[in-house]
Order: sequence, then structure tokens, then C-alpha cells
Amino acid sequence: MNKGLYFADMDKMKKLAASPRFRSRFFSPQEMKFLMSKNFSPYTIGEMFCGKVAFKKAIGASFRDCKMCEVSVLADYSGSYYLSFSGSSKKLITDMGKQVYISCAHNKSMVMSSVTIVERQFHY
Repeated sequence: MNKGLYFADMDKMKKLAASPRFRSRFFSPQEMKFLMSKNFSPYTIGEMFCGKVAFKKAIGASFRDCKMCEVSVLADYSGSYYLSFSGSSKKLITDMGKQVYISCAHNKSMVMSSVTIVERQFHY
């Protein structure tokens, strides 16, 4: 089991959230659609940013060649975050046979995400 955790200051996230260049380079088209539905909330951007960094920390050096825009932090119908992969990151996760879990939270001054990677459980 691998774990990654990342905290960020909300003032930093507000500056990043205001940058269209940052958003277009760092987030996938699916994430951009989700962010638009949230009016580019700095809290949502912060959670998603921290989720990607926490994932990178959890996966370690084996993730070196994958682009951050290939890792999407998305929300299901209930608002719970999950990670979706494309390109070389999808191949890496599939080949490793891992399951990835994410948890995000924020308050007025901080935002954080935690990622846990475990062996895929097969049920027969």
C-alpha cells in the first residue's frame, strides 16, 4: 500500500485559480468541464491540484514520465472525488494492477488531499 498526502495554502490556490494558463495546462478537458460547472472555485481547484500532487507522491518515481493532465480528479453524482486516468498514466496503473482512492477536504485557509494505492482485489 502506498500513500500520498499534500496540503496547500488557500491564498496560493486562489492565485493559481485565477490563471487561465495554469488551468489549461494542468487540468484535463473533463476536469475543465467540471471546474466550469463550479465557476472555477479556488477550493475545488485546490482540492483537485492537491489530489494530483498526492497521487504523484503515492506512486513515486514510476510516475515520472506521465503528464499531470493525464490524471483527472473528478466527482461522482454524490460529489465524492475519484481519479480517472488516460494516456501513459492509464497504462501504468493498469499494468501495475492497482486501485487508487482519493480523499479531499478544505477549510477557509487550507486545502488537502490524500491518495491511497492498494493492490487490486479480484473477486471470483
